[in-house]
Amino acid sequence: MSKLGRVAIGGKNPVRIMGIINTSPESFYIKSVYTEQKEIAKIVKQMEGDGADFVDVGGMSTAPYLKTLVPEKTEIERVTKAIHAIQNASSLPISIDTCRSSVARVAFDLGVEILNDVTGLKYDNNMTTVLEEYRPSVIVSAFSKTPISGNQVTQAKNLLRHSISIARKSGISKEKIVVDPAIGFFRKRAEGIFFTKINSDWLKRDVMIIQNLRSVRIGYPMLISVSRKSFIGEILKEKDPDKRLAGSLAAETIAVLNGVDVIRTHNVKATFDAVQISQKLKSSKAYNRL
Repeated sequence: MSKLGRVAIGGKNPVRIMGIINTSPESFYIKSVYTEQKEIAKIVKQMEGDGADFVDVGGMSTAPYLKTLVPEKTEIERVTKAIHAIQNASSLPISIDTCRSSVARVAFDLGVEILNDVTGLKYDNNMTTVLEEYRPSVIVSAFSKTPISGNQVTQAKNLLRHSISIARKSGISKEKIVVDPAIGFFRKRAEGIFFTKINSDWLKRDVMIIQNLRSVRIGYPMLISVSRKSFIGEILKEKDPDKRLAGSLAAETIAVLNGVDVIRTHNVKATFDAVQISQKLKSSKAYNRL
């Protein structure tokens, strides 16, 4: 049975919800940013009450279209403060959103159970050493340091297989690995460094991936993060992330119907409600006959 931290996922388990707590003022969605321990404690309590199964903490934005790189010391200070606040207020399993081994090590020493690496364990060569030591659950994203071309569904599967291989060679059991197709991280050009360069249309890529989630998951539980992202803004012609809630919920609903197991979101209560309805309709005999 697959688990993300101590929570069972996939199979007959319900779709799980991962709430986002950003401690980085550089993040693209400013309303997801919490820098003070009191407000972090308050929001994590709210998330837990609203139906979150985990909380994902990040100390450095990885939005590809922004220059967001901060010193490792800054990232460590931010997430350390947040982790303490969360642990004092909630019993939710914590995921650390980082691609730096030094940050991951500090988080695991504090009791964090999950690594969420948007580079699929390919950015920091020392990350494998940390995995070997702590054996956390791992979320690996589709990512390439070099430009890629060709069918994007095929490429996503190949990139995920590579990251899975890295995790397995680092001693992580299959039951503790979750895949993420990296919606929003494939671009022709970008200001940041955490993206995969492609020559094709990035919007078409993201839409195609969401339409083919059952194929992309390659036999592993899948997490998806689409909340308020650029592809929603492009489709809706809406530049303000604060006005993308309805689009986010629609995309998350489609993801549930296409077999996703975990949804990472800024909008825990709204996403929880959308997931409940999606699962109910998905499992009905009427839906299965369509």
